[in-house]
Amino acid sequence: MTKAVQFDRYGDIDVLEVRDVPRPVPSADQVLVQVRAAGINPGEAKIRTGMLHDRFPAAFPSGEGSDLAGVVVETGPGTVEFALGDEVFGYTDDRASHAEFVVVPVGQLVIKPESLSWEVAGSLFVAGTTAYAAVGSVDLAPGDVVVVSGAAGGVGTIAVQLAKAAGATVIGIAGPDNDEWLTGNGVIPVNYGDGLADRIRAAAPGGRVDAFLDLFGGGYVELALNELGVDLRRIDTIIDFAAIERFGVQSVGNAEGASAEVLAELAALIVAGKLEVTVAQTFPLDDVRGAYELLERQHTRGKIVLVP
Repeated sequence: MTKAVQFDRYGDIDVLEVRDVPRPVPSADQVLVQVRAAGINPGEAKIRTGMLHDRFPAAFPSGEGSDLAGVVVETGPGTVEFALGDEVFGYTDDRASHAEFVVVPVGQLVIKPESLSWEVAGSLFVAGTTAYAAVGSVDLAPGDVVVVSGAAGGVGTIAVQLAKAAGATVIGIAGPDNDEWLTGNGVIPVNYGDGLADRIRAAAPGGRVDAFLDLFGGGYVELALNELGVDLRRIDTIIDFAAIERFGVQSVGNAEGASAEVLAELAALIVAGKLEVTVAQTFPLDDVRGAYELLERQHTRGKIVLVP
């Protein structure tokens, strides 16, 4: 037997349990990974509460988790892409990485560079590929001005760096505790709250905003359209599904960026010192409730990671 996070019904953090379950067995084109680190994400919390039931329904008992990094401990019949002992990172589509062991298709794994920490590798998939796809969706060019909401979150901290690397002037919306980090990464910090549109225009060169990445929700799409005058074709939200239907803005994110190739590209940038992934805090698997309690306060810079 081994341990895995599961829940039997939609609800608050207290529905999460760490249970003894049978150790998974890999089939052909799969490997069994002993998990060393697994990131947690806001979307997983929303799935657990039932907020995303229409889009991502849960089948109970439901597991959790997409991001993972670990060591290959068993290979499926005829599987040759990875060997026992390989250090890998990647993702599962089975909501299963918040566990000690997880079965993963070989096409969803990449060899972990030696200098990439377990915690960063194990939390890169959702945030990294979402940021990568979102930034690509608004066609940034040198000289463009882009605003990023949720700029200090797990996705935001990566997105602002990728947008900066594309040559854009980046304005990051976050709380004042994040001003120093954003400034240090070449981002113009603007604090959320009343009068936000005026502060953004004052911060933007020439008062112009060309693109907007909404990584937080809560009305930022309307602000981009109605107060900042951004073309709807250059607005992307990963979270405001009502605004997507109402206004027709883009909804490019993890689904479009999810691939081993994108993960390998992001890892290469990190190893080369061209991208920083911030790990806010780690938690043991047994304290998964504590990890989600911190996540759901929505004031954490960077990633929260489970370490089985």
